Amino acid sequence: MNSRTNILVLNRNESILEVILRLINNHENWYGVGQSELDNLAHLMNKGHFELVLIGSGFSPAEEQEIVKTSNELNPGIKIVHHWGGGSGLLTNEILAALEGVKGGNYEISY
Repeated sequence: MNSRTNILVLNRNESILEVILRLINNHENWYGVGQSELDNLAHLMNKGHFELVLIGSGFSPAEEQEIVKTSNELNPGIKIVHHWGGGSGLLTNEILAALEGVKGGNYEISY
């Protein structure tokens, strides 16, 4: 039996966030939690054990840097995926590539 992978999804567009969460939560071994604002990111990161952060659209470069910094400080080694669309197949493949550590993916792993 595989353990569940907790994924934090951040996206400013709430309707897109809702769709991404539905797709993630339809996967048997994934559990997605979403947020459109960053004001309590540290609290949320401390509350749940996330293996992956999915950064979507609507954040400034400075906000994205803050997401990465906060994620790494609170969970060293967390996988961070940047996803700006492209369909459910691409989303699934991006997440799987990050979780499996495939090189050349649209993600970063911080140590």
